[in-house]
Amino acid sequence: MDPLRVRWLGTVPYADAHALQTGLHAGDQDHLLLLEHPHTYTLGVRADPQHVLVDPASVGAALVETDRGGDVTYHGPGQLVGYPVLRVPGKRGGGMADTVAYVRAVEQVVIDAVTALGLTDVGRLADYPGVWVAPGSDAPRKLAAIGVRLTRGRSMHGFALNVAPDLAYFSYIVPCGIPDKAVTSLAAEGLDVAMADVVDAVVAAAAVHLPPGGSLPRIVERTAVIDGVALDGATPVHLTTNARRRSGETTPRRAARLDAAGVHGGLGARERKPDWLRAPLRTTAGFGATRRTVEALRLTTVCEEAGCPNISECWDDGTATFMINGERCTRACGFCLVDTRKPGPLDPTEAARVAEAVDQLGLAFAVITAVARDDLADGGADAFARTIDAVRARCPDTRVEVLIPDCKGDADALDVIFAARPDVVNHNLETVARLQRAVRPSADYARSLAVLARARAAGLVTKSGLMVGLGETSDEVVSAMADLRAVGVDIVTIGQYLRPTAAHLPVARWWTPDELTELKRIGEDSLGLPHVEASPLTRSSYHARQAAAGAVPV
Repeated sequence: MDPLRVRWLGTVPYADAHALQTGLHAGDQDHLLLLEHPHTYTLGVRADPQHVLVDPASVGAALVETDRGGDVTYHGPGQLVGYPVLRVPGKRGGGMADTVAYVRAVEQVVIDAVTALGLTDVGRLADYPGVWVAPGSDAPRKLAAIGVRLTRGRSMHGFALNVAPDLAYFSYIVPCGIPDKAVTSLAAEGLDVAMADVVDAVVAAAAVHLPPGGSLPRIVERTAVIDGVALDGATPVHLTTNARRRSGETTPRRAARLDAAGVHGGLGARERKPDWLRAPLRTTAGFGATRRTVEALRLTTVCEEAGCPNISECWDDGTATFMINGERCTRACGFCLVDTRKPGPLDPTEAARVAEAVDQLGLAFAVITAVARDDLADGGADAFARTIDAVRARCPDTRVEVLIPDCKGDADALDVIFAARPDVVNHNLETVARLQRAVRPSADYARSLAVLARARAAGLVTKSGLMVGLGETSDEVVSAMADLRAVGVDIVTIGQYLRPTAAHLPVARWWTPDELTELKRIGEDSLGLPHVEASPLTRSSYHARQAAAGAVPV
């Protein structure tokens, strides 16, 4: 039996979680997504809108129509939401999935978990799905809501277990359409328990009961860490090679985020690089021609702005990654050298100038990226579409890859880019789940997977990249590759992180070429990724043309 891949995702907007579920549902791996939502009311397919008693915005909540069963329910901080996305066996081992058996299995996961945590007198209530406290009494109280959807023999949605939410939010709705039954939580029942402990208990129960009918406990793959506390089987790495005082002056905020992720210390800022990280500087005629074109057309390239070590090789080959939407980013990721001062207005001539550069350089394959522009309503999406159109109009045979920001998860903005039909959509995951907050605090692991899932659903070739050397383990990198494969990513790039300045995140260690070659083997041979580009100097756009040519969509 394949492993059950458990992912703690932190607080995730409902739309991002749904897009991620949809992407995973289209695949064949078994996942259990565990998370919290911001204040959100959701309406199932049979929900009565009259059961929402107030304007959700008046209490700081969103209202979302969704495709699960059931009526209206609430999600919010202090509530553990579990989304099993997995294969569900049919009745007697064949035919359509047994929905009743599956709902009972999800209920049993919650029942076993809270019982293990010390809550007694908990179980089912006849004719009312979910998990109840004192179900045999005159005053049963609902502890967990269940709402699922089964299609093509696979599940979506799941359960919402009230750990310690603000129960007042349930008074603004008729929870699950049941007007005469109370809602409770572990905290309200006198059980003071940390979210990490609840997650541990849920995972242990899920290994036994999901999917229903299994004869042996599932093998569980998990890499989750909550607020710096490692869950069972997910011990954070504590790096002690050199003291931080030798690592330069990493900003206190970045250092604190590393500490919270379990990464301590790192290599000194002046640590000599291994020979395999020393890219030769070549100033050939090709390099000079590319530089003159870029400068003459007043273009910005990520090659220069990010201090890419491959600039000589790529520019000599007549390849440059054009950076649109200005040269100033609204985010301050801990690994990036791009300017983070307040950005200026967009240049309406930029798209045409990029197209002219592509034409002058005779590029058969053009890569276009951008700074994050959270100050713009669409996150800069329209500029991507206009640049793709401009390149295609001037150079119709040129293939175009775009390396895009997440546009804050805005589906409409992302659709603007997807509608321009780039040949490859690249969005970088950057690092493993545990290190997201330290490495890119304004981004999110679940959202990035959701962006890639949306691109895949739009029928586009998808690509993503990871850096290594920030304190991740080999198992965590493999897990991240598995997640990328699960949402249909076609191309993955993996390269060694290089520290731009002493104020940036320290390098935890150098990964050897052999280790990176092994990651490529695992990604392609074991996980089924069509193409993995992995080497010390690999970057997002390195060998982009060759990678796109070598990838066959999964």
